[in-house]
Amino acid sequence: MESGFGTDFGASGGGKLDPGLIMEQVKVQIAVANAQELLQRMTDKCFRKCIGKPGGSLDNSEQKCIAMCMDRYMDAWNTVSRAYNSRLQRERANM
Repeated sequence: MESGFGTDFGASGGGKLDPGLIMEQVKVQIAVANAQELLQRMTDKCFRKCIGKPGGSLDNSEQKCIAMCMDRYMDAWNTVSRAYNSRLQRERANM
């Protein structure tokens, strides 16, 4: 997978590093890593919960279980994320 930083790591034509560009690239990489971790955890949890005996295909109940598990996991993730962001905003406002 390509890192997205390119070969000059935020250097402009003059060879100087652009801290703003580097920071944006780091933020993007963190967001990608977080999304990958979320997907991996959700997959692991829902697989363990819903799949009794792995086979060549999923039966109807396994498909429904996985869909519901993933929906609940994403709902919980979004609720926690909103609460966390709200708390961060309150703490920043109180500084």
